[in-house]
Amino acid sequence: MSKVSLLWETSPTSLRVGALIVFGHLLLSVLGPWLAPYAPAQMGAGIPLSGASVPHPFGLDQLGRDVFSRTLHGAWLVLTLSLSGTVLGFLVGGFLGLVSGYVGGVFDVVVNRLMEALISIPVLFTALLIVALSSAEAAGSIPVIIAVIGFVFAPRVGRIARAAAIEISSRDYVVACRLRGEPAWRVALREILPNASGTLLVEFALRAAYAPVLVASLGFLGFGIRPPTPEWGLIISENRTLLFLSPATVIGPGLLLASLVVGFNLLTEGLARIVGLQVAVKG
Repeated sequence: MSKVSLLWETSPTSLRVGALIVFGHLLLSVLGPWLAPYAPAQMGAGIPLSGASVPHPFGLDQLGRDVFSRTLHGAWLVLTLSLSGTVLGFLVGGFLGLVSGYVGGVFDVVVNRLMEALISIPVLFTALLIVALSSAEAAGSIPVIIAVIGFVFAPRVGRIARAAAIEISSRDYVVACRLRGEPAWRVALREILPNASGTLLVEFALRAAYAPVLVASLGFLGFGIRPPTPEWGLIISENRTLLFLSPATVIGPGLLLASLVVGFNLLTEGLARIVGLQVAVKG
C-alpha cells in the first residue's frame, strides 16, 4: 500500500467525505460548461415557470432560461471567487500576522489593534461598504469581489498567524536566527511558517467554507457579480419570488451551495483533528 493510500485510509472520515465533496465541486466547475444542455443566457429553452422536469431539473425562470444550465455555468465562478479571495486574505493577513508576532514591540501593537478594529466590524457590512465605495465600472467585477473577500479575511487570518508566531518565536531555532541578525520577514517565512502550516491550513479551509456564503450573500443583495452572469447567489435572488410557484429554481442552486459549504466544513473538521493529534503527539 502506497503512502498516499495509507494516509487516506487512516485519515478521519470527515476529512475524506469533505475532500470528496470539494473534489466533486472542482470537477463540476471544470466540466460544468460542457455538461450544461443550454447556454447560461439562452431564453426560450422551454415554457417559463413550468417547474422541474427531466429536461430541466431546476426548472425555468421567468425568461425561459434553464436554471440547471445557469447553475452549472456558475460553478467555476463561485469557486474562483471563493478560493482566490481566501488565498489573497492569507497572503496579506498571514504575512502580517507572522511578522507581527515575531517582531513584537510597537509594530505588533499597531498591527494587532488594526486587526482587532477590522474584526469588530461585521463581515457582510464591511464587504457591502467596500463594494459601495468602489467605482461604478469596478463594482460587481471579479477583481473587486476577490479583493473584498481578501480584505475581510486578512485580519482574521492575521490574528491566527500572530498567535502561532508568538508561540513558535520562543523556540531555540528561531532564537538562533534572531541572534544571527536575520531579517524578520525571512525568519517568518523560512522558520515560523513551516511550523505553523498545520494551524494555518485548518484556518484556510475554514475561511474557504465561509467564502461561498459571502459571495452568494453579495450576489443575493445585488452587490455581487452583475447579471446576467450566472452566479449562484444571483440566481437564487432572481428566482426568490418564484419559491412557491417553482421552488426548484431556488432549491436547486441552494442545495449545491449548501453542499459546497458542508464539504469545506467537513474538510476543516478533519484537518483540525489531524493537527490536534499531531500537537498532542509532539507534546
